[in-house]
Amino acid sequence: MSKTQQVFDYSEESQAEKFARKSKDSPFMIVGILGLIGVCGFGAYKYKHRGNMSTSVFLMQLRVAAQGTVVTALTIGLAYTLAKEHLFKDKKEK
Repeated sequence: MSKTQQVFDYSEESQAEKFARKSKDSPFMIVGILGLIGVCGFGAYKYKHRGNMSTSVFLMQLRVAAQGTVVTALTIGLAYTLAKEHLFKDKKEK
């Protein structure tokens, strides 16, 4: 049997409502964004104390760290979702 899904009109949704809806749908995206902001803030702080390193090399390393943080958060979220749906599902849903 197919489940009927409600159809929502998202055209009149404000940015705050959209952010709240997306955070409920995928909370690890929010964790990834917070990690990205944290890495960028740390990079801005460490920029003054980079020593003899050129700016372009510093920014490339910062970009890799920021992307790694977001990818790690999304990968953990995907693994959690797959484990919840396939490994820990209830036996009653037959």
